[in-house]
Amino acid sequence: MLDLTQLLPFLAAALALNLTPGADMTYVVARSATQGRGAGIAASLGIAAGSFVHSVLAALGVSALLQHSQTAFLTVKYAGAAYLLYLAWKAVRSGSRAMAVERTLERGSLWRVFVEGALTNLLNPKVALFILAFLPQFVDPAKGSPAVQILLLGAIFNVGGTSVNAIVACSASAALRALGGSAVFGRWLNRIAALVFVGLAVRLALSDRRL
Repeated sequence: MLDLTQLLPFLAAALALNLTPGADMTYVVARSATQGRGAGIAASLGIAAGSFVHSVLAALGVSALLQHSQTAFLTVKYAGAAYLLYLAWKAVRSGSRAMAVERTLERGSLWRVFVEGALTNLLNPKVALFILAFLPQFVDPAKGSPAVQILLLGAIFNVGGTSVNAIVACSASAALRALGGSAVFGRWLNRIAALVFVGLAVRLALSDRRL
């Protein structure tokens, strides 16, 4: 269904976009630096799940609602900003405890990080608008169902982005181990993570529908 004339330009654009630091990569770095490699990878997979849902919504045309409805856009945007502020509050409350978690992070804790990553991505309407604007550019109706093509392109884009985020997670975790695991250092890392979440929340709250 997808031929090289469609796929090669898409792969080049997708690679460039996935390597560009953004809100998702910043979130993964914050999780990895405070909770270790496992949490960073779980966050990466959660973001991937959110992006997949956005791709499905784009294929179904639902994402167009965010583009044309100011009320829907504002509702999702402020819900996302509020959720990021909640994550900032949790980071401050955790103090230095997260530094010792990397070796003992349980499956339930990883699942929570996964869900938080997915929600962070899902509650960002800019992601939905980006996917809605980006993927259809590489769709050729003559090659088959546009919805199926969008899903395939979305899956390819998602695999690339998840791979990049997983590498970032491992790198941030390695840097954490190299710097040491003192309680004071852990406390400051969590404060920095909280500031990152607050910054992302402000950025999202002040964003508009322009890409």
